[in-house]
Amino acid sequence: MVDFAVSSDPAVQAQLDRLTLLSPGADILGLDRITTLLDRLGRPQDRLPSVFHVAGTNGKGSTCAYLRAAIEAAGMSAHVYTSPHLVRFNERIRIAGELIEDAELAPLLAEVLEVGGDLGASFFEVTTAAALLAFSRAPADACIIEVGLGGRLDATNVIEAPAICGIAQLGLDHQAFLGDKIEDIAAEKAGIAKAGVPIVTLHYPANVANRIGQATRAAGAPWLAKGGVWDGAAYRGRLHYRDAQGKLELPLPSLAGGHQAMNAGLAVAMLRHQQALTIPPSALRAAMGWAHWPARLQHLHDGPLLGMLPPGSELWLDGGHNPAAARAIGDFLRSRFAGDRPLHLILGLLANKDAAGFLGSLGLIGATVHAVPIAGHAHHEPEALAALARSAGFKAWSSDGVESALSAIAVEPGDLPPVVLIGGSLYLAGTVLAANGMLPD
Repeated sequence: MVDFAVSSDPAVQAQLDRLTLLSPGADILGLDRITTLLDRLGRPQDRLPSVFHVAGTNGKGSTCAYLRAAIEAAGMSAHVYTSPHLVRFNERIRIAGELIEDAELAPLLAEVLEVGGDLGASFFEVTTAAALLAFSRAPADACIIEVGLGGRLDATNVIEAPAICGIAQLGLDHQAFLGDKIEDIAAEKAGIAKAGVPIVTLHYPANVANRIGQATRAAGAPWLAKGGVWDGAAYRGRLHYRDAQGKLELPLPSLAGGHQAMNAGLAVAMLRHQQALTIPPSALRAAMGWAHWPARLQHLHDGPLLGMLPPGSELWLDGGHNPAAARAIGDFLRSRFAGDRPLHLILGLLANKDAAGFLGSLGLIGATVHAVPIAGHAHHEPEALAALARSAGFKAWSSDGVESALSAIAVEPGDLPPVVLIGGSLYLAGTVLAANGMLPD
């Protein structure tokens, strides 16, 4: 999947255009190209501050957000590398807490492309090399690295001695690269394990846990699974956490959705089982409210898109695009709104996503689906997506875009203002944030 990155800065755009022309036009897994590229750049991955490496199907970005929030609440700084970007390419690279500036990004990309233009490196491999090079040149106390795809053969898996590794929720996604069996996907994710480095995970079914256990034992990595040496759960409005160091009672995360307690718990466990940084309980408490991660059950409180709906309406945005993410969305909407207001889902999914599985996992039969395209990307055609939604029990219509769907919702008869969630794709979420004037910072 090529990201078709665009920038308002001409110098950055010139380098992004070069990158698009030189890359093979699709994700390719393997460590040969990224290793050669980094060797030519002087192995910046060996000059990073303490690395927190996070894999997973869903929740790894949110986990990174909690890690960053806790580190910053402790008075320290962190570099952060995440993907994909929502609106601006710069979102992928955060240097000591701040998004990389265009004036630094353009020459950075040029430097990487100059030494690696003959390698056939992918978009993500070049981006990863650029991020590691930038991080190696700027002071910070920690470096938070989110895996792009899989783990074992992902371009981020070049860091030989991270402080700690973590694996968030696992599910079926990117099957063309990772396989159709959850056990195989688990093994790929666990491929980030390193000898002697703790790897912290959630609790998984036995068939998945067995594969993770095999991979961590083969790597020589201590495996710290939820429900064993640590545990955490939401109970009576608090996040209760325990491990060998003791018990913590933390506020629930401010990020919406019951699943966020799970992601926050994973981040807390990672921070409490590494030796590089001292993170006091007060910083962990602060992180529950400080963490911010756009397009993950994000409430759009204002902006022109909300203004298209009747007064009192609610507008939400989520980039989840697989069945596990759909279950989390459905659970949130059911728990929060309980069917007392009209519920509309504006959905667009990439062509390589399991649309039927996504729709079937929502469990929101009372909702109306408005299927939309995703500009610039191969996607399920709105008419076909609407037909799948009707087969799953929804009322469903096709529309030519988010604004058109919102206009249709606005004129529907009814006494109560609607609740609208736009979802199905991070790429769609990015266009929504841009149209609503909400650039991630």
